[in-house]
Amino acid sequence: MAEREFEIGGINHLALVCSDMRRTVDFYTNVLGLPLIKTVELPNGMGQHFFFDCGGGNALAFFWFPGAPDKVPGVTHPGALPGVGDIASAVASMNHVALQIPVDKFDEYRERLQAKGVEVGHVVFHDDSPSTIARRMHDGVYVGSLYFFDPDGILLEFAAWTRKLTPDDVRHEPAAPVVKTAAKA
Repeated sequence: MAEREFEIGGINHLALVCSDMRRTVDFYTNVLGLPLIKTVELPNGMGQHFFFDCGGGNALAFFWFPGAPDKVPGVTHPGALPGVGDIASAVASMNHVALQIPVDKFDEYRERLQAKGVEVGHVVFHDDSPSTIARRMHDGVYVGSLYFFDPDGILLEFAAWTRKLTPDDVRHEPAAPVVKTAAKA
């Protein structure tokens, strides 16, 4: 492997914004079982910043700002679960957070979430077919997913790689926006 310019070893933390820190702590500790590892009171009444351990040296963090603007489905975050509705969100928004799980735990974890009152989708297998979705597991599936929302509507995913990715998995040209020209009168 070629030496990298920056020694990036993974995601240290992803910082999101919540509307109610107490409810967020309850969901992430009592529903998902993520330990709360650091709490910060921001200066001058600006709010709070809390961190949860999500394994492997990675953390999921939340800000709570007393005057934060309200969320707007389809802008600040997807308005529906994948496979149920439109999952688009605005540029610079956070679309979803995928948490790594063991590949053999999808059905068990889906049942656990449902038992805790969390609305969850079906287990989805992603492949390279035109629809990008497989109805069943096969050799071309590269990741499995189980989607659900947190109390603020943040789209979460339990994900598991199902095979080793290879250079053949990088085969699409990056898209560029279509430049719109002004209509001539």
